[in-house]
Amino acid sequence: SGAVCLVRESTDRPFTENDLHVLCALMQRGAEALRPIISSQREPGSSRSMQREADLPFPLVYRSGVMRQITRQVLRVAATDATVCITGPSGSGKELIAAAIHYGSLRSGGSFIKVNCAAIPENLIESELFGHEKGAFTDARGMLKGRFELADGGTLFLDEIGDMPMAAQTKVLRAIETRHIERVGGSEPITVDVRLIAATHRDLPIMVRDGRFREDLWYRLDVVRIELPELRARREDVPLL
Repeated sequence: SGAVCLVRESTDRPFTENDLHVLCALMQRGAEALRPIISSQREPGSSRSMQREADLPFPLVYRSGVMRQITRQVLRVAATDATVCITGPSGSGKELIAAAIHYGSLRSGGSFIKVNCAAIPENLIESELFGHEKGAFTDARGMLKGRFELADGGTLFLDEIGDMPMAAQTKVLRAIETRHIERVGGSEPITVDVRLIAATHRDLPIMVRDGRFREDLWYRLDVVRIELPELRARREDVPLL
């Protein structure tokens, strides 16, 4: 066990929540580097890590070593409130990992709201995410709460975020930075307390390079990254699945 003390020499600007997220990500990388040393110092046959995995409130089905490492990463990140980006091919279990993080966190009593960004038409995605006021557009016959608002106090899972239109990316970035949203057709800011988990099968750094995904949004999402392998890399899990 140990501790890290973060000190700012200048007192002009206080620490922000983003500073905390960056620190958590750095500590996670440091822990991964130290793990082999710690493991070599444990007594043979120690079951401590397996006991921690058994405590996962949202069980994952696996037998492979690579998924055991990912499960340990899920346990660590669930204990924080950091934003998580889950990458991996379609069918690799990104939604299950997101659910495991939510139900293993202090937000488990809140809602776990899922949005498939690839399944929502471009002209409707802002209304789905942020809601709308009555009369905001032709079919808006009443007020509708968006997914951000429904996830207040819980977790919002943005699946296939690489398919989100650029205009919606801008508003999602603003919501992350300010923790405020506005319904379509509304003018009153609404405060939301949401943990964000994103997932994609696309290569977002390449999309950023090609100008198809906002670099500042990618920076906000890539606080902690969990990379899931293809099933061919975990063949021993297939019979269980």
